[in-house]
Amino acid sequence: MDAPVELLRQLLPGVVQIHAAIPRDHPSAKILGTERMGSGVIVDAAGLILTVNYVIMGAQTVHVALTEGRRIKAEVVGQDFDVGLALVRIKRQGLQSAVLGSGEALERGDAVVAVAATGAHERRVSGGIVTYLGEFEAYWEYLLDQGIVSSASNPGYGGGALFTRTGYLVGIVSLNLNGIVRNSLAIPVECYRRHEQEFLRYGRVVSRPPRAWLGVFAHVVEEGVVVAGVVPDGPGDKSGLQEGDLIVSLNAAEVGSRRDLYLSLWRHQPGERLTIEVVRDSKVRRVDVTGGDRAEFFRAP
Repeated sequence: MDAPVELLRQLLPGVVQIHAAIPRDHPSAKILGTERMGSGVIVDAAGLILTVNYVIMGAQTVHVALTEGRRIKAEVVGQDFDVGLALVRIKRQGLQSAVLGSGEALERGDAVVAVAATGAHERRVSGGIVTYLGEFEAYWEYLLDQGIVSSASNPGYGGGALFTRTGYLVGIVSLNLNGIVRNSLAIPVECYRRHEQEFLRYGRVVSRPPRAWLGVFAHVVEEGVVVAGVVPDGPGDKSGLQEGDLIVSLNAAEVGSRRDLYLSLWRHQPGERLTIEVVRDSKVRRVDVTGGDRAEFFRAP
């Protein structure tokens, strides 16, 4: 890593370790486990920390370790289940916070630095360049309008910081994309900045229309979109969608790609009745599903 040592000294104190404990009976425990380690980035000197939602989703307790290793109890302030960010708070003043930049100002080829926690006292750094800026879709009913993909692989737990070489925070590192030459995905910091007041006041983003949720894991195959799995007890599971189903249409709208599926689904709100046609055992079958609310399903106890 060839980032200036002085720059790293300035950046490291703003990245924390997060430990979350999740009850065994929480729906996310079956998928993500009951004990989760994450990273977080201090975005306000009064104790606000930005991280990724999957780390603290359903948490009964959340603790934060600062660079000196002190462990402090945190409260969850806000969660965005669509974009995948979360905001937590610790009761500390005068913290060293990151300087928020703009992911929209990035260009392909720009140098970036990823910083993440690997333990209470340990922080690791990875350097690279921006390799892709644009729409990013994933199998868990996820579509990001503007993702940041860089060759700076995630050096620790998810939720760390992506900085420019001048020290501005431009993204929250979500996960490694090991299938794509060890690149990583970061969520632009704008996704937080635009909705900061909603996070603080309501604990969620209220200006975005609620999205219907199926609770499926969708993979792309030559024939279209196939159900690779379902969230146990989620809307799709309860309605009879099965692993291996090839999704043909949603409310009579043809589904030719995963993007088609998501955009068609998100035109509907939780609670609406949806008709999904699938090919199963070489036969077209109709499955009626009531769109779910992902945030309600995965809410903390």
